[in-house]
Amino acid sequence: MGRTARPIKTPRSQAEEDRRFVTALARGLDVLRCFQRSEQWLPNQEIARRTGLPKATVSRLAYTLTTLGYLEHSPEREMYALGLPVLGLGFKVLSHFELGRIVRPFMQALADEAQAAVSLAVRSGGWVVYVAHCRSAAPLTLGLDVGARLSLTRSAIGRAVLFSLNEATRSTALATLKAEAPLEWEQGQAGLEQAEASYRRQGVVLSLPGADIGAAAVTLDPGDGRERFGLNCGGPASLMTPQRLAQIAPRLLDTAARMERAIRSEN
Repeated sequence: MGRTARPIKTPRSQAEEDRRFVTALARGLDVLRCFQRSEQWLPNQEIARRTGLPKATVSRLAYTLTTLGYLEHSPEREMYALGLPVLGLGFKVLSHFELGRIVRPFMQALADEAQAAVSLAVRSGGWVVYVAHCRSAAPLTLGLDVGARLSLTRSAIGRAVLFSLNEATRSTALATLKAEAPLEWEQGQAGLEQAEASYRRQGVVLSLPGADIGAAAVTLDPGDGRERFGLNCGGPASLMTPQRLAQIAPRLLDTAARMERAIRSEN
């Protein structure tokens, strides 16, 4: 007889076994995390689908979050949207992100030189989140901005951060992504070996051929014990061709090195 496959253990599932873990709070945060950047309103059933929670549970959580202002409810649409207090929490975090002040001049200089967009990201579970973003004056640049979230496996900057992690942390991050977004994990498997080889050899990861966005990504060490940050430079693939990205890569590495020196000097 075949053995039954065991469910993937993630930091979340391990924590849930601890009696200090407050399940109701975690589920409420799961509801807030359902909303993607391009979405404003979601119905109860879609929230239930994304969280894996029963509709009745979602209704109770949504009622509580709406009462506290973290969600807005439209009776006409029978949908929910994020409330302003959620945005306030995010801006409070970003306002304490001192590193952004130090690196922004370097990022803007590169964006202007490359006529592209330059972003800095940190890892959050199986994702990277933009914490600083600079655009050039070019009419066609990336539409992503601070707060944008990309998976570790389907973006050049995510893959650069992924392969900067030690093996144990990398495995945990991938398991978390697979549990939270199996389609993102599955679709991101193509080209992972190539990306790892490039990162190990040159310290640079390029976007995959055929992608809508052309980007080169590296990492930088803030020097204070935190994980490495991701730094990318990119734009529409029609402009950011593989040849163009190959030219940008050395400049991106140099920018990351100068940013590291500035951060350590400031600290």
